Amino acid sequence: MTKTVKIGKSICLFQGDCLEVMKDIPDGSVDLTVTSPPYDNLRTYNDSLVWGEHTWKAIIEQLFGVTKKGGVVVWVVGDATIKGSETGTSFKQALYFKEVGFNLHDTMIYQKNGVMPSTKRYCQMFEYMFVFSKSGPKTTNLLKDKVNKYANTKTGNIGQRQVNGNIISKGLKVIKERGLRLNVWVINNEGGWMNKDPLTKNHPATFPEQLVNDHIISWSNEGDTVLDPMMGSGTTGKMAKLLKRNFIGIEKDPEYFEIAKKRIEGV
Repeated sequence: MTKTVKIGKSICLFQGDCLEVMKDIPDGSVDLTVTSPPYDNLRTYNDSLVWGEHTWKAIIEQLFGVTKKGGVVVWVVGDATIKGSETGTSFKQALYFKEVGFNLHDTMIYQKNGVMPSTKRYCQMFEYMFVFSKSGPKTTNLLKDKVNKYANTKTGNIGQRQVNGNIISKGLKVIKERGLRLNVWVINNEGGWMNKDPLTKNHPATFPEQLVNDHIISWSNEGDTVLDPMMGSGTTGKMAKLLKRNFIGIEKDPEYFEIAKKRIEGV
């Protein structure tokens, strides 16, 4: 049975199975989804996890239905290593997003500052952030915070080459202090010993707030609707509320649902 909690006029939380709850979300009503599915068998989530190809395919299909034309899905995912081989599930999921009709707008990297040591391979320190769009993204507030090495200097001759090979000069250009961010984001982990939020101590895979914040800014505007169908500890909801977006959150596990509810209410 699904439990529903409303927080103000803009936030609605559901404790239940996202495959059931998403059936009741109107088609074409979500501007942005920011979520992170289970990574194969790396976590059990209080033994509530029922996960496999049949599950993630159904979730992807429903995400296509609820997403607006021009809407975006950010899918943060990694792979387990089983018998010496990475599963490749992340790539299978990305290809299925394309199969149901999404565009693969960008394949981004979340580079973590904490890594698991290994004796047989280089230390794993990144996860994929697949950015899918239903047609082209209607909103692109791309972040311009990369420090330019040659800021305040002038570039060489800038021009446009013509079909005859000649270049029409556009003059010199002063390089700005900051430029467009790259698609590899270096962000501090917020799990394990780095977790400073007492509410999320019992969640095994907490989303970094900075990661969610930056994606919400990049792909939505104030007043848009943000969804997280696997809400976990509620980071997407917390950041959506801080950034003045509407939010729909779904979480199956009762303990994690209460954590998410408290975090979002506390904003």
